[in-house]
Amino acid sequence: MISLFDLFRIGLGPSSSHTVGPMRAGLAFVQNLPAGTEIQRIQVTLYGSLAWTGAGHATDTAVLLGLEGWLPDDIAPDHARHVIETIQSTKRLTVNGQTIFFDPASDVVFDYETVPPVHPNTLQFEAFSDDGNSIACERYCSIGGGFIVPEDTSPATKVIPSVSVPYDVTSGHKLLEDCRGTGLSIAGLIRANETTLRADQDVTAYIDRILDTMMDCIDRGLKEDGVLPGKLHVKRRAPALFRKLESGIRWNQRAPHEIMDWVSLFAIAVNEENAAGGRVVTAPTNGASGVIPAVLRYYRDFCPGASREGMREFLLTATAIGALFKRNASISGAEVGCQGEVGVACSMAAAGLAAALGATPDQVENAAEIGMEHHLGMTCDPVGGLVQIPCIERNAFGAIKAINAASLAMRGDGVHHVSLDQVIRTMRETGADMNHRYKETSLGGLAVSFPEC
Repeated sequence: MISLFDLFRIGLGPSSSHTVGPMRAGLAFVQNLPAGTEIQRIQVTLYGSLAWTGAGHATDTAVLLGLEGWLPDDIAPDHARHVIETIQSTKRLTVNGQTIFFDPASDVVFDYETVPPVHPNTLQFEAFSDDGNSIACERYCSIGGGFIVPEDTSPATKVIPSVSVPYDVTSGHKLLEDCRGTGLSIAGLIRANETTLRADQDVTAYIDRILDTMMDCIDRGLKEDGVLPGKLHVKRRAPALFRKLESGIRWNQRAPHEIMDWVSLFAIAVNEENAAGGRVVTAPTNGASGVIPAVLRYYRDFCPGASREGMREFLLTATAIGALFKRNASISGAEVGCQGEVGVACSMAAAGLAAALGATPDQVENAAEIGMEHHLGMTCDPVGGLVQIPCIERNAFGAIKAINAASLAMRGDGVHHVSLDQVIRTMRETGADMNHRYKETSLGGLAVSFPEC
């Protein structure tokens, strides 16, 4: 079972597979070291996409936080920056209470040549003793959404926790059959599964924490001016856009398409926070973290009858759709391109919005299918290896498409030619056919068409 607690994780930007996952891998490595192990040196090696875009995605600094014992949702962004600056200036790392020499410039290795055998997001941790002998070596795959698995787990991308639940979410077809057989909504099925594992109030509390974090992230993004980190020197746009929209309201100068500008603004605000290393929620990834919050904010602020319970229904429904993509395809841009990130987020948001607005399970499934169908083939080609261009605007368009998909589905009766299962299979096959240059390597597409001088 892929849980709500797995898909929606609070962490630091800018990337779930390049930042959150590697941080978790670093922590897992030090936790697996035998008690009392004396360490002289640790070396971290990044392979594949983690090497090609790791610097722009903060992989090289994320692993340091993990090795020092931090989890992404346990450390505030400002403190994370302080920890990194201290390690870089002192060249000292504290591992399980031991302080060792660590020079990030030489002890974090970007291996651009070796092709990782299992997954394009692979990293290795190796600890050495005083005499230079290797005393521990582990390799992990960061498979999207902050998920990590040991490289020797096969196949890495299909690790599904084996837990007995009432309704196993294996396909869209089975999901609809369970809804018809029980009379429950998709959200009802997911809540039944979640409450098999933990108390109902704990499920609700976690959902509310995720919702509050998403809304807080939007609010922060609307206020923070400045320039995003990295060589592109991208200026934050959300605060200026926010001021212009508010000014238009005061002067009663409201265009018919204004609501689209608000939705785009919400998504941009989140993804600028993500690009700055702020606190975001994987939804299902950091690179696509703005789509679901933007559509949720649209529902909360603009839809008559919106309620907190409706927002919970939204997230529970989105969980089912995200679980299907995670199980039967991928949510990793390094594996299937951006169709696996913004495309999946759009599909999840479309389904969630439709459910919150009272759609039938068949209409919800249709909304999810529409959301992905029109992202098929989308490449992951970040300019400069940074989660900025085209990623920030891409989230805005994903949010708009999600609302459109939900609206179209609710105008129909749920009957349609291409099923969600078929579009998931197509997405997986399209990702397999996609050239590696377009899968989060910054070696093709827009990433090489943009002049950086």
